[in-house]
Amino acid sequence: MRVLALAEDLIVFISRVWQTTCTALRAGEEGVLIDSVVYPDELSALPEVLERASFPVCGLLATHGDWDHLLARLAFPRASLGVGEATAARLAAAPGEAQRSLRRFDEEHYVQRETPLSLAGAQALPVPGRLELGAGAGAELELHPTAGHTADGTAFWISWRSTLVCGDYLSPVEIPMLAGEPGAADSYLATLERLAALVARARHVIPGHGAPLSPELAQRILAEDRDYVGALAAGEDPPLPVGRRSARQRQIHAANRSALRA
Repeated sequence: MRVLALAEDLIVFISRVWQTTCTALRAGEEGVLIDSVVYPDELSALPEVLERASFPVCGLLATHGDWDHLLARLAFPRASLGVGEATAARLAAAPGEAQRSLRRFDEEHYVQRETPLSLAGAQALPVPGRLELGAGAGAELELHPTAGHTADGTAFWISWRSTLVCGDYLSPVEIPMLAGEPGAADSYLATLERLAALVARARHVIPGHGAPLSPELAQRILAEDRDYVGALAAGEDPPLPVGRRSARQRQIHAANRSALRA
């Protein structure tokens, strides 16, 4: 696991698998985690690292309902979990789906965990909306809808740090992965347009997979992703962006094309 301190109140953890990111954010006497790392040793290290950095963890947030973004409860079982309304509806409609996906991953990779994942009591947050952090600190998170990768999704704009935590968008290591449902490409393009306005104001952009991005790199990836998804929506077979042409990315590309033909 890599640990990057972008500021004294902003730390990013990057998992060894899929470069899944977990963002620790503090305002005043309150701290939250957005998304999660994956492996048990990474999760068990979170409390120790954050305690050394004087980061109180009062709550957990998740950008969407894919299982690899929901594991922070294993590190902080007593912390409340807040998710966008669409994610809360997804978790309620398919109870146990995240746990089953986690179990399949663990069985495939010989991973052992001491405790099961509990997502009970997840709080639905209005999206678009705002969330105050740190009483009296003047710190506010903006919540923006992000559909297209999945039907649910929330990006968090950290106003006082000009930082965007965007979930599974704008990844430097992964091409766009479209939800397997009608209209996913159009939803993805609409999300990129919303994110473009935030990227234009950002000092840091933290994707769900991959290291934090400079504004310049985020702008380049956004343009590449817009061209790629737009070409797919037009029925074309676009080339993969430079630097994202691995065998795994070609598999994702084939799945995207199949989903759009369905």
